[in-house]
Amino acid sequence: RQSVRVHLSEFDEDLIREAIGNEIIRGGQVFFVHHRVKSIDSIARFVENLVPEAKIGVVHGQMKAGEIEDVMVRFVRKEVDVLVCTTIIGSGLDIPSANTIIINRADRLGLSHLYQLRGRVGRSKEEAYAYLLIPEGAILSRDARKRLRVAQEFSEPGSGFKVATHDLEIRGGGSLLGVSQSGHISAVGYELYTELMEKAIRELKGERPSEEEVSPEISFGVPAFIPDDYITDMQTRLVTYKKISMAGSDDVISDLREELSDRYGFVPEQVGNLLNIIEIRNLLKEIMAEKMNYDGKNMHISFRGNSPVDPARILELSRRKLKGLRLTPDLRLSVPMPGLRNKEIMDHARELLESLMRA
Repeated sequence: RQSVRVHLSEFDEDLIREAIGNEIIRGGQVFFVHHRVKSIDSIARFVENLVPEAKIGVVHGQMKAGEIEDVMVRFVRKEVDVLVCTTIIGSGLDIPSANTIIINRADRLGLSHLYQLRGRVGRSKEEAYAYLLIPEGAILSRDARKRLRVAQEFSEPGSGFKVATHDLEIRGGGSLLGVSQSGHISAVGYELYTELMEKAIRELKGERPSEEEVSPEISFGVPAFIPDDYITDMQTRLVTYKKISMAGSDDVISDLREELSDRYGFVPEQVGNLLNIIEIRNLLKEIMAEKMNYDGKNMHISFRGNSPVDPARILELSRRKLKGLRLTPDLRLSVPMPGLRNKEIMDHARELLESLMRA
């Protein structure tokens, strides 16, 4: 697929005639979107008079299913050149021969609608065109101008995430995240709020609550982040952070490391540290440890009371291997490891955790 060439224009008969004529000449078909059922027949007659050589079909949601099917079958068979339609065509339609779409009163449609409609063309190797029409001399609202600008700007295949982000910025997050929301979502954060909602729904359904997952806190004092000059696009960095944070096994982390190296080049130390910390986090989850930190002299681990690691086995391990190890009654383990730096810290932390898992 190629990117769709998007044009924003006032309603212009010459432009419409030229766009439809050029598509028909190259053997293609056209969608003409008019999202008003009451006036769609008059628009169809307008197009028919404007381009007499074109065969016109009409489709909208108030037609009977059989009528819609009949028109669409004729369109797929290329017995119809121009399909005058409402936004009914926005859902999953894939007709490779249709590579021009004209959207009348594009200023009335939301950004997601415009994105879905634009995606109906360019479903093959042919270059596709989208014409966003607004009334002549129209004074558009600020949000409408923003929507149309974004629809023009992000025309590459796969730009849905960026479009959705801009759509959220334009429309706002609604009352759930906005100033009018009730409760304390602004205080606890959206992620925790959704977790609490999921728990409440499970309780209402009568489901047994699952054992609360450990979210270990790790503090090693090493730089662990994605530098701006490594992944320059902010949205891509956010997606990458999410993928790294959700990596639940060494295999997934290894695949991520390889993907980053392949897409962006040599993995810098900060990113390597971040991946290593996620590996350590996964080990801490397995032994039900809540916290791990390094203070320059000792490595400290705090366990939960239901940790599978047996304190007696830890003490046995200290006699055999880890000299100077201390385990307090509140299940806080301290192991002397003075003078470690950066990667050494994580190597020793991983080795310690693997020893505990075998204990």
